[in-house]
Amino acid sequence: MQCQKYSKNWFDMLNFDARANQKAKDTNSILDFQQQFSSPGIVANSFARRHIGPSTDEIEQMLKVLGFSSLEQLIEKTIPPTIRLSQPLELPEPQTEYAAVAQLQEIAAKNQVFRSFIGQGYYDCITPPVIRRNILENPGWYTAYTPYQAEIAQGRLEALLNFQTMIIELTGLEIANASLLDEGTAAAEAMSMSYGLCKTKAHAFFVSSSCHPQTLAVVETRAKPLGIEVIVGSHQTFKFDQEIFGALLQYPATDGAVYDYREFIAKVHEAGALVTVAADPLSLALLTPPGEFGADIAVGSTQRFGVPLGYGGPHAAYFATREAYKRQVPGRIVGVSQDAQGKKALRLALQTREQHIRREKRRVIFVLLKYYWQSWLLCMRCIMGRRD
Repeated sequence: MQCQKYSKNWFDMLNFDARANQKAKDTNSILDFQQQFSSPGIVANSFARRHIGPSTDEIEQMLKVLGFSSLEQLIEKTIPPTIRLSQPLELPEPQTEYAAVAQLQEIAAKNQVFRSFIGQGYYDCITPPVIRRNILENPGWYTAYTPYQAEIAQGRLEALLNFQTMIIELTGLEIANASLLDEGTAAAEAMSMSYGLCKTKAHAFFVSSSCHPQTLAVVETRAKPLGIEVIVGSHQTFKFDQEIFGALLQYPATDGAVYDYREFIAKVHEAGALVTVAADPLSLALLTPPGEFGADIAVGSTQRFGVPLGYGGPHAAYFATREAYKRQVPGRIVGVSQDAQGKKALRLALQTREQHIRREKRRVIFVLLKYYWQSWLLCMRCIMGRRD
């Protein structure tokens, strides 16, 4: 495809490397360089025109509206001198892409790769090449800003719906949301949710000493500003001599032990409190689901499903609970609905993000990367299949 003035070959031959293109080295020529792409000869919707930035005329028009004669004057009036550098940055000479990649490979070759035995919720795993190539390395998946927008993302929403279904099947609970940030955050959200649902006046939350240390750290951080007392101890010796509104258990424990929590959960319920179980989802393929032995909430990390360690994250977490608590679930729940033509369509049925409701009523803040991992996990499940 050719533009009206410049052929496609012209764009291919134009070298944006700073060494080959002297215009790119001279910062004073940037506006002149942009002017090339604002020429009437280039179609308005061309790739270069849409991504190079505003033209010289557009910049001058904006400066005129703001009352400045140059970009330098705008910067001087906008950025305080106390945080501006008075000299140019000490940067090395620019490199070509080939040279930069070669240097990065040389640095990466110095790494020593060892097997990780840390555990505690982080486990190395195999990522199938089809997942790595088509999702991890595919910018169509990891650059989307609004991957949940119903009008244009029915496929992504279907993946999220399947993710929720998978979590419901594994945990034995009735509903699951479209994930949270990590296991620690999910446990903290479960604590907040239990605090709001509990009918007693308790202000203490029990956390088993068998929980992962990073989960305990996040829970304690969240509890402090809420005025919640975190009690850390053994579920086997806890006397219930202090009133609690909830309890957090690890399943399996951080040392790999598998406990039968039925008796402890019954005592928690007798005290009018709720029980959260932080469970390894891969273990739930063999172990009794938390929902079957009385858990009210189940949370956990989905890193076990083929997600690389990534130096500790990010890894999407799951959050499942009972139908009765659906209005208090943090995050979003994807549901099945109908579009204007009466056809089946997917949408965000419940959501508590600050962009969608009043800020003072929100219950959680999210980043969008977790949807990327959910799609990853769902595709992993589809590839690996199901064994009854």
